[in-house]
Amino acid sequence: MGKGSVVSKISGIVKGGQELVASVLMILLPVLVCVQVVLRYVFEAPLMGIEELMLFPIIWLYMIGGANASMERTHISCGILTLYIKKPFSIALFHSVKSFISVVVSLWLTYWAYWFFDYSLTMWKESDLLYIPMFFGESAVFIGLVLMTGYSIDEFRDCLKLFRKVDQGGTK
Repeated sequence: MGKGSVVSKISGIVKGGQELVASVLMILLPVLVCVQVVLRYVFEAPLMGIEELMLFPIIWLYMIGGANASMERTHISCGILTLYIKKPFSIALFHSVKSFISVVVSLWLTYWAYWFFDYSLTMWKESDLLYIPMFFGESAVFIGLVLMTGYSIDEFRDCLKLFRKVDQGGTK
């Protein structure tokens, strides 16, 4: 069993877990909204704090969604320069530089997210109404950015492979 197979197995487990969490959250949020609507408008007995409770899955879904976009490489990018760049070498260089900048920014943001994660763990703030530790929502920022950084590094590695291939006279 080579190193690549271990990394690919771990990557597969992380991606599967990420997709499972996102799927559960995408089901949970509409259920919470429906419960609140039924309680408020049908039974005229609103459940206090359900909006506060929804904050946690919303934060997690937002960060997991960002990580999913990084994983699938469907995140928003400004590709106007690729319309004007025609040479395969220049395109490969552009993508390599772009992905390198993405890795640097991701690492920087992950550093600050770790600081926030540590602060949140130390302070152990609680939500106003339900007294749920805010750490459970705030930790999503760090975990999401760790995932995005990993996917950015993977994309940079692939761009470098393509750059080397084009640089050696190969084609796409």
